[in-house]
Amino acid sequence: MNKRVAVISAILESPLASQSDFNSIISDYKGIVRGRMGIPFEKEGISVVSITVLGTLDDINGLTGKLGKIEHVTVKTAISKKEVICP
Repeated sequence: MNKRVAVISAILESPLASQSDFNSIISDYKGIVRGRMGIPFEKEGISVVSITVLGTLDDINGLTGKLGKIEHVTVKTAISKKEVICP
């Protein structure tokens, strides 16, 4: 099956209100997540999260769509043009 590498960037504008839903969705997609980095901006009340994934376009778009539906969360995704052949 062909997969692609993608980076999903998310800004949580109200981390305390959205992090539980955010983490739950990420956990649902743990099979495609390869790395995650979060940076809290405590003074500003914002968190920035970067998630690297390897998955099908359907999986990547599904994860991005669910994260984007969370209130106070902004999401953008960069998907590689190169397909990775996985067994």
